Amino acid sequence: MADCGTPFVLLARITVKEGMVNEYLSIAAEADKAVEKTEEGMLFHNFDADPDDALGFVWTEVYANSAALIFHLENPPLQKYLADVSPLLDSFTVELYGEVSAEAINMLRSTGTPTTHFQSKFGYVRDLTP
Repeated sequence: MADCGTPFVLLARITVKEGMVNEYLSIAAEADKAVEKTEEGMLFHNFDADPDDALGFVWTEVYANSAALIFHLENPPLQKYLADVSPLLDSFTVELYGEVSAEAINMLRSTGTPTTHFQSKFGYVRDLTP
């Protein structure tokens, strides 16, 4: 399996408190724009609504490598987002898929966010360089 210098996927599952969706969406949109401007290691950053739960949302993020996740966790716009949305949420959990360094996982868990790392058994990352 590839080392921790390869891309991986993070899913952040969010449940917003009743009556707080519009406020949450405003903060989330601001965070999305800030991440796009400041994080070259964020290869894909998408926000989706749960089709079965008006209060449920999922961030799907693809990181270039573990260092990109560490950068994300230390990035001031993300820290502001987390502080601002914390009182608006009923739940916030993270799932990691792929090879991620212990340092990055421990840093994520140190935020208090419930985190599950799904251990890869096999797979590949396609090299798309020309």
